[in-house]
Amino acid sequence: STMRERKTTDPLHSTDPLHSSTDPKEGKEKLRLKQEVGLISSVSLIAGTMIGSGIFMSPEWVLYHMGNPASSLLIWAACGLLAMFGALSYAELGTIIKESGGEYIYILRIFGSFPAFLFAYTSVILVRPAGLAAVCLSFAEYAIAPFYPGCSSPQVAVKCTAAACILALTIINSLNVRLATSVMNIFTAAKLLALLVIVVGGLVLLAKGQTQSFQNGFQGTTAGIGAVGVAFYQGLWSYDGWNNLNYVTEELKKPEVTLPRALMIAIPLVTCLYLLVNVSYLAAMTPSELLSSGAVAVTWGDKVLGSWAWLISLSVALSTFGSSNGTFFSGGRVCYIAAREGHMPDILSMAHVRCLTPSPALLFTSAMSLIMIVSGSFTSIVNFFSFVAWLFYGMTISGLLYLKIKKPELPRSYKVPIIIPIIVLMAAVYLVLAPIIDQPQIEILYIVLFIFSGIIFYFPLVHFKYHPRFLQRVTLHLQLLLEVAPTAKDAN
Repeated sequence: STMRERKTTDPLHSTDPLHSSTDPKEGKEKLRLKQEVGLISSVSLIAGTMIGSGIFMSPEWVLYHMGNPASSLLIWAACGLLAMFGALSYAELGTIIKESGGEYIYILRIFGSFPAFLFAYTSVILVRPAGLAAVCLSFAEYAIAPFYPGCSSPQVAVKCTAAACILALTIINSLNVRLATSVMNIFTAAKLLALLVIVVGGLVLLAKGQTQSFQNGFQGTTAGIGAVGVAFYQGLWSYDGWNNLNYVTEELKKPEVTLPRALMIAIPLVTCLYLLVNVSYLAAMTPSELLSSGAVAVTWGDKVLGSWAWLISLSVALSTFGSSNGTFFSGGRVCYIAAREGHMPDILSMAHVRCLTPSPALLFTSAMSLIMIVSGSFTSIVNFFSFVAWLFYGMTISGLLYLKIKKPELPRSYKVPIIIPIIVLMAAVYLVLAPIIDQPQIEILYIVLFIFSGIIFYFPLVHFKYHPRFLQRVTLHLQLLLEVAPTAKDAN
């Protein structure tokens, strides 16, 4: 069939047959994605995806919306705390529902098929490709900046470079899981080194007495709830990726141990680095210089490193490439898991017979991201991405609260104190509602309409299982062309 039929057994019991088999009509021998992601690769996946373009591009926007250095630093610290709380809540969900797919699989198992389909539809077609497009656009900005000294890079060159980045990632991730995680580990090490250079440079400047940016630090703080909400969006964009490990739970070695441990190492490390990097920026530049800088890290490099400033452009390009690799790695998995559950065309649930990677799902994510690159700009993509992401984060966290209250008997190897998911849920509600109340924008209405447009596809294709015959033929031809076959679920 073109859309795989879902099983309707009790979703929250891991002894259920849904973990061990797919449709028996599709053959006895099944492919499985391997459990190849250990603790170091897990920390790299989280930290490597989080440290992308955000810390090199968002500081000026956080400062712009908050109005002064001290309150912008508070926003950065609050964003780190919120990411940590969210990740700890997801760690408990990941030890109850030991399946890949992140929010999608949690919404499916707790709330059922319809809301999970709306999430998959929005995430696979819009949110994940938008996130990937934004990171690749910032990679392109920094990668080609040295070729256009003293002027802004032409948009055609930026978009072509971003498209080339996506195509390179598609090849890497389709060839081998181990190759993709090795790329992640190498680039994470490179970007940590780049951030340490900025931190040390900042500490040297502070030791020399360059503290003028921090005098009267809270003067002129913005008070509007909408402005604070948008500042949070820009800050949280830099922390996006805290939930990435939950998308690949089935590929983790010992997920019940690896998942919480990797989160507790990666997120505090990233938060401390981000705060120190922001302090370094403000030590090297006045707030007005920072606000007028198109690429904060490059301006910092010009001021502090002099003739070695090119190192910063190179580091940022490496950093954003590594981050986009992590985003792509996890984004393809959402598409793959949704197809495996019958919410996307069946071809997307298949894996390459030799490489054992979900290549059709990766190719689809790549194609959608290329469309986003042609049509979008960095800032608009970030604000739109954050609104939708926090809408579904809030829904997922409310699912965890439901399980903690109604199903405390479910086995879980890790428990988060109930106050933490409550704080995250309150923050999610604020982040979704604040920009709507304070500065309503027509784009948000378009996004909401897009989410609910999924109803048009859900009822005929998923609920009533209408499968057009021509799609079955297309699936068969694509299966032969891409050398892919159905996969079995992996019970941990």
